[in-house]
Amino acid sequence: MAEITASLVKQLRERTGAGMMECKTALVEANGDLTEGEVVLRKRGIASAGKKASRATKQGLIGTYIHHGGQLGVMVEINCESDFVARTDDFQELVHDIAMHIAAADPKFIRKEDVTEDVIEKEKDIHKARALAEGKPEKMLDKITEGRMAKFYEEICLLEQPFVKEATLTVGQLVKTKIAKLGENITVTRFVRFKVGDSQADSGSETAAD
Repeated sequence: MAEITASLVKQLRERTGAGMMECKTALVEANGDLTEGEVVLRKRGIASAGKKASRATKQGLIGTYIHHGGQLGVMVEINCESDFVARTDDFQELVHDIAMHIAAADPKFIRKEDVTEDVIEKEKDIHKARALAEGKPEKMLDKITEGRMAKFYEEICLLEQPFVKEATLTVGQLVKTKIAKLGENITVTRFVRFKVGDSQADSGSETAAD
């Protein structure tokens, strides 16, 4: 068993914002490995965040991000439960990071449940036709299509996308770590993405982080 020093505990606390005892317990479980300790805390945080998901979010911020050169801009509304949390550096950083992510990753929807039925059916037809053209057996088409649809959702749904600043986390998981740290439910409500020359802005529908 690796020695769990005060310095290690402090480093993990600075990385995650978790309490000292929680950090020490996570490091014991991770045998002193900082990265693994962070994973342990994330898993616990995500689990606790799920308990807050039904709580109403009536406060929050509207954040903006303008890409260098002024050719691309994003406006996003993210809600929490109290004005106090909305004013914290952690919440403001989350709003900025998600706005920046939207600018970079160009999601079309906030989560899988928002994808319209016509878009889903069209995409499924494309993947089935592609699988047939590749010579896949017909009895395997549904399973193959399901696997490829998971990748499709990851590409177009904000909460399913790998976070641009840390690809080991999805945006949904990032939100849940902030829920665990700040102790309030947080929802990504809507966004709009403008690009110079586009006749119509891309916008995400209202929904909660799931």
